[in-house]
Amino acid sequence: MDKIVILDFGSQYTQLIARRIREYQVYCEIWPYHLKECDLNSSDIKGIILSGSPYSVADSRAPLLEEMVLKSNKPLLGICYGLHLLVKTLGGKVVQSQTREYGKALLTILEKRGIFEGFGNEIVCWMSHGDSVKEIPPQFQCIARTETCDYAAIVDDQRRIWGIQFHPEVSHTPLGKEILSNFIFNVCGCAPDWTAESIVKQQIQWLRNTAQKEKVVCALSGGVDSVTAAVLTYRAIGDQLSCIFVNNGLMRKGEPEHVLRNMEALLGKGRVIAVDAKDRFLKELQGVIDPEQKRKIIGRVFIEVFEEEARNLGDATCLLQGTTYPDVIESISVCGPSVKIKSHHNVGGLPELMHLRVIEPLRFLFKDEVRQLAIELGIPDEIVWRQPFPGPGLAVRIIGEVTENRLEILRDMDYIIYQELRNSPIFKKLWQSFGVLVPVRSVGIMGDERTYKYVGVLRAVMSEDGMTADWAKISYEALDIIARRVVNEVAGIGRMVFDITSKPPATIEWE
Repeated sequence: MDKIVILDFGSQYTQLIARRIREYQVYCEIWPYHLKECDLNSSDIKGIILSGSPYSVADSRAPLLEEMVLKSNKPLLGICYGLHLLVKTLGGKVVQSQTREYGKALLTILEKRGIFEGFGNEIVCWMSHGDSVKEIPPQFQCIARTETCDYAAIVDDQRRIWGIQFHPEVSHTPLGKEILSNFIFNVCGCAPDWTAESIVKQQIQWLRNTAQKEKVVCALSGGVDSVTAAVLTYRAIGDQLSCIFVNNGLMRKGEPEHVLRNMEALLGKGRVIAVDAKDRFLKELQGVIDPEQKRKIIGRVFIEVFEEEARNLGDATCLLQGTTYPDVIESISVCGPSVKIKSHHNVGGLPELMHLRVIEPLRFLFKDEVRQLAIELGIPDEIVWRQPFPGPGLAVRIIGEVTENRLEILRDMDYIIYQELRNSPIFKKLWQSFGVLVPVRSVGIMGDERTYKYVGVLRAVMSEDGMTADWAKISYEALDIIARRVVNEVAGIGRMVFDITSKPPATIEWE
């Protein structure tokens, strides 16, 4: 299978490059820039992309380009910092700009070939840089520029090295995907063989090799990630798999019962062990208001429960989780010096003395790829298109302390939001839509009485993969109905507000 390798120099959006490439059914992997021992000369690697970075090449601690990258003789594409690194390494000159260039720019294309094959004279691109190329290295030529950037794109044809100042991976560069497509197909000669069918076959074989004859328990939540992981693993190892569903008391209204019905239909009776641990989780969360502490507590108790249930099974040695790539990227820097945003319940921070070995067959898949796998595996649409739900559940949608009373208030509010948006034309376009309970009380009037109740928040976003998101443009009519129903039907809520912040700068969840 053909492969593109992305070397990560710390950009928060390196994974977006990978996602764009995979959309063209070409497999790619993100590797750390600090390569020590690897085989870049492998015949399945068709090209290498150098990511952006928060660093300047002038910084004393700036990541460097390993010599083996250039010696591999693979086609190279440097993006932003990747361009600067190539220029500096190969004998050109990079200087600090007087002002940082951030935003849209008009790119004038001087040579319509290679990565610009089939393009017109000008395109819109997205800039985000504080350094600029002053002099290009020998054998390079300029093939595109902007009004403020003389060397917006350069190429060394003989060595097949390309460099661009702008970011093709973001949606603000409308033809960015086509630039990446030209690189992987025209320059690198890749074949589009990364399909749902091939992923299923590959991961089934990986699971068989990884699990061998060991017993595996699945951390089942009922979402598309954990269900896909469970069905995929069951196809691979059959009765070696047992699924454990933990009701942590932090789920949405009616969800525990719904999950168990779905899994019985998919795997048959007796394949899922249901554990009621509501009281245990709530006791541990009592008095806790810090969101990171909430996550760590929930993750710890989650693992403890699974260890106990695994011991009851007798000889289970592996824990199956539906961890996906965005979880990994946002939790820990696995592929370079990226900045941690927040931790996830099933990524990083696991107890060092955990008695179960973790297996994560979806760890390097994006959400859309997981859904493609689910469809390939015959999982019903109801599960495939279920909105993502955070591992810590409603605990991170209650700002402040988690109590049973607050949980009931949020469940009722969240259910009304689901009911009303489900009937809206925008529903299938939504990535997530949910309620948030804010620990702020606001004055109001109901009848002839003064009220002093909680503020509820409606959060609804549209996204392709959860890495970036825009707030959803819900109709005024739907917003009006939701607000009136919540205030009238949910005890404890006296005011509703609508969150219209995109990601970035905000995250999708409030905690």
